[in-house]
Amino acid sequence: MRSVRALAATAVLSLLAFSTIAFAGAPKQGGILRMYHRDSPGNASIHEGATYSLNVPFMPVFNNLVIYKQDEAQNRMDNIIPELAESWAWVNDNKTLTFKLRQGVKWHDGKPFTSADVKCTFDMLMGKSQQKFRQNPRKTWYEQVNDISTNGDFEVSFNLKRPQPSLLALLASGYTPVYPCHVSPGDMRTHPIGTGPFKFVEFKANESIKLTRNTDYWREGRPYLDGIEFTIIPNRSTAILAFVAGKFDMTFPTEVSIPLLKDVKSQAPNAVCVVEPNNVATNIIVNSSAPPFDNIDIRRAMALALDRKAFISIMFEGQGDVGGTMLPPPNGLWGMPKEMLETIPGYGPDVNANREEAKKLMQKAGYGPDKHLAVKVSTRNIPVYRDPAVILIDQLKSIYIDGELDVVETANWFSKIARKDYMLGLNLTGNAVDDPDQSFYENYSCGSERNYTNYCNKEIEKLFDVQSQETDIAKRKKLVWDIDKKLQEDVARPIIFHARTGSCWQPYVKGVTIMSNSSYNGYRYEDVWMDK
Repeated sequence: MRSVRALAATAVLSLLAFSTIAFAGAPKQGGILRMYHRDSPGNASIHEGATYSLNVPFMPVFNNLVIYKQDEAQNRMDNIIPELAESWAWVNDNKTLTFKLRQGVKWHDGKPFTSADVKCTFDMLMGKSQQKFRQNPRKTWYEQVNDISTNGDFEVSFNLKRPQPSLLALLASGYTPVYPCHVSPGDMRTHPIGTGPFKFVEFKANESIKLTRNTDYWREGRPYLDGIEFTIIPNRSTAILAFVAGKFDMTFPTEVSIPLLKDVKSQAPNAVCVVEPNNVATNIIVNSSAPPFDNIDIRRAMALALDRKAFISIMFEGQGDVGGTMLPPPNGLWGMPKEMLETIPGYGPDVNANREEAKKLMQKAGYGPDKHLAVKVSTRNIPVYRDPAVILIDQLKSIYIDGELDVVETANWFSKIARKDYMLGLNLTGNAVDDPDQSFYENYSCGSERNYTNYCNKEIEKLFDVQSQETDIAKRKKLVWDIDKKLQEDVARPIIFHARTGSCWQPYVKGVTIMSNSSYNGYRYEDVWMDK
């Protein structure tokens, strides 16, 4: 009997110990997550933005129809889950995508969410509504959508011109929130209303952004945090010092350089830090419709002059990737293999030989040792743009091009290059979705708002459509590689490198996942909590 009682007591103690461990690891409610922000967004409207300076603070305000799983680093078609939709189905020979919508969801102002809001959002994105976005950088995502139809308040269908399997991936991006039908685009720029886990409180330009917990969120028990506060600090070193001193719970995601990461680890050894690719390609944009870069020889010479490994060595101590438009594997799903990449002019390992060829092209265009080409190199006034722009200017000197740095504030940068109000630019192009449809149509199709270089090749654009419809992944990859190779050979938008960057948070911050093939999709933050 004593043995039985001892066994029973042991079992109870074991159960209590297990329960205590489970309880200690369970998410806790409460707390304000404090994060610094790298710069001041131009406004608060995700649909009108082209930078994750917008997505990071405002994605928590919204929901999508569907979303990539927020606790998995790599975005893939097989980890897309419902959000405002409860389910979806492809019908009509894969030319109609129908969503059953979640019921009982409310906008932050208390009004009900219905299928009308979905239709209004995507009609605006397609340019088919009376209300217009001031900027609409992702209109090309929906070129294959004929119309949006509703069936009652809780069913909506995307009716396509042709099959486009990637549409679901595009809808899962942080760039694809559903907006309320009853709020104007102008009001969404200054006071966004969403259905998401956090409500907008205020945005003070160049100072701060504040969000508070949505106590009426449709997902029971979420979010865990009481709010999120962003303090805008453009100087990275100043921001990192504040993080190390404990003034912030988290750095701005993917904004910690490799040298600064060493500072963090030496001064705050308990900080949790990860280094990941972010699917943001540092690239050169040229105004190919105006002299001197309307001359293909000058564009090709510039591409040949690049020492890509030097950029990666100087800026990231070797932690970066050389690639084309699509993020290189294994983190990227569609990037060219290395052996194919190195057949492209300028990608071969002999930099000196490439530059000798570039000099000949410059001389053919009328330049040489006694006559240099003077250009302004425009870039956005934050370090991840400025630093590579300085290296670019130094490298271009080797082929008779003298560059002068022209820095532009974030609020003006995207409108400036969309107007083609520049000669030569150092730009960062993020692939919000690791899918060729997003990258090719948005950045290289004729007439796209995001086609900053005016590149237009109708034959290549036909190939965009061919790969877009292909359902066999292996066949589609080969098509994508051939297109990407041609874009680099055409000097459409020379890709310099794909960065690997750091993100850090204090050890008591839990539930953070940094995406490895997109910087735009992982900021819902409803599962983040603080163990303190």
